[in-house]
Amino acid sequence: MKLTLFLSIAIVTIVSSCSNVAQNSPAPKPLFRDQIYDGAADPNIVWNSEKNCYTMFYTNRRANMNEVHGVDWVHGTKIGMAESVDGGTTWTYAGEANIPSDNDSITFWAPEIIVADDVYHMFLTIVPGIFSDWRHPRAIVHYTSRNLTDWEFADTVKLASPKVIDADVFKSGDKWIMFYNNEAAGKSIFCSESYDLKNWVDCGALITDRGCEAPIVFVWQNRYFMIVDNWCGLAVYQSDNLKNWTRQPENILAEPGIGVDDNVMGGHCDVVVSGDRAFIFYFTHPGRTPEADKSTADYRRSSIQVAELLFENNLIVCHRDNPTYINLLNH
Repeated sequence: MKLTLFLSIAIVTIVSSCSNVAQNSPAPKPLFRDQIYDGAADPNIVWNSEKNCYTMFYTNRRANMNEVHGVDWVHGTKIGMAESVDGGTTWTYAGEANIPSDNDSITFWAPEIIVADDVYHMFLTIVPGIFSDWRHPRAIVHYTSRNLTDWEFADTVKLASPKVIDADVFKSGDKWIMFYNNEAAGKSIFCSESYDLKNWVDCGALITDRGCEAPIVFVWQNRYFMIVDNWCGLAVYQSDNLKNWTRQPENILAEPGIGVDDNVMGGHCDVVVSGDRAFIFYFTHPGRTPEADKSTADYRRSSIQVAELLFENNLIVCHRDNPTYINLLNH
């Protein structure tokens, strides 16, 4: 495996502890590139109470592989980690999450981490091997941890089909709701409910108007929002009951930006609400321009970006080219 050196990224050191400090500079573009495979995607941001900082988990795609067969570079992936000591402005590579698996060919995608009763819970998409195409089973598997680094298997979540990806787990009153992509149902968004994060009752399809993946649900501006990846920017839905969802007319992050590595549409995101502000962490494939050579590592590589969400005329908007001054509250 060839490791790519970036002229635009400083050599970083894995840190063992973090502390929140004020940051007066805007977040850089890109926000983060993985220093091992250059394929950071599907970010998930969680407050790390053990280290007093934020930790980013991400799918660690093997973008700089020497030999590629179909989409095998998107398989065999581990979950990368990065840490921010300044409230989300800058991020330092922090290795890979220690997730148990039967063999080295297991594929990990799209981590979702929540906290319940002082225990971290990860809901992770698992593909049972390394494949050159997309025609294989996927499952959402539940792990637990006390330190956000070392994980233990808990159970495999029983959902609507044997081909499900991209869990997002949201607390509503005394129950948890898992939103996920049911690939066997036309890439629709389904949900399942649980009171203990172990026993789940499926509650059917929610988003079926067009194919999508990577649901992210959050509360902001006194309403519920869901953002999904349509592969032409990110679609935004609103709801007042978490069941019935209304789509905004236009996708966000569909038009290219002008920042470094931000010159293409945005994909699979996470949203962090901090006080009355909301920030969207998303990934881009900056090499995927119309004239690009699809066989190159530059075409495969991906970067993490961040921008602030705004609420204008009852719609979420995102001005990705504006400087993003971010200092996430500790929580």
